[in-house]
Amino acid sequence: MLDVNSQAPDFEAPDQHGNPVRLADHRGSWVVLWWYPKASTAG
Repeated sequence: MLDVNSQAPDFEAPDQHGNPVRLADHRGSWVVLWWYPKASTAG
């Protein structure tokens, strides 16, 4: 878990089109990360 006001570690994840996006590419900007369980899975 991160401490309050600490920077998140860099990571890479695919966008809605499958293109890689790196958190470091957005440093200095507000970023909202949204995810949800894959459709038709338990949970």
